[in-house]
Amino acid sequence: MEQQYVEEVFASWFYLGKLGAFNAENLQVQEVGVDISYMEYDPDMAENAFMSPMHNMTDFEYLGTWGRCWFDLGTSDPIALDILINALTQLSKDFVDIKRLIIGGENQDWPVSDRNNYLFSE
Repeated sequence: MEQQYVEEVFASWFYLGKLGAFNAENLQVQEVGVDISYMEYDPDMAENAFMSPMHNMTDFEYLGTWGRCWFDLGTSDPIALDILINALTQLSKDFVDIKRLIIGGENQDWPVSDRNNYLFSE
């Protein structure tokens, strides 16, 4: 059950990224501030923003209590990682005790095999 929770967070985050949701060039609500009651959203600004979709996500792999997967973040902005970390932090408080999150790099306890260099190639 815990694996499913974690995988659902990552899958949801990826689908939002695939749709270009993590586009720092178009953060109109964020820029308005706290009083958004009468905010006018500018669809032209959204339309003219550079696309920022993610491209690929691998299936999860597990080794003991470790889980991992890879993403091609495409042109998504770094705000995507902040949002993922926020979601995983709350998931850890409410449902799954996440002891450590590694973004990028390699876990010395679980080396990456050569085949992982070709995860996204066809």
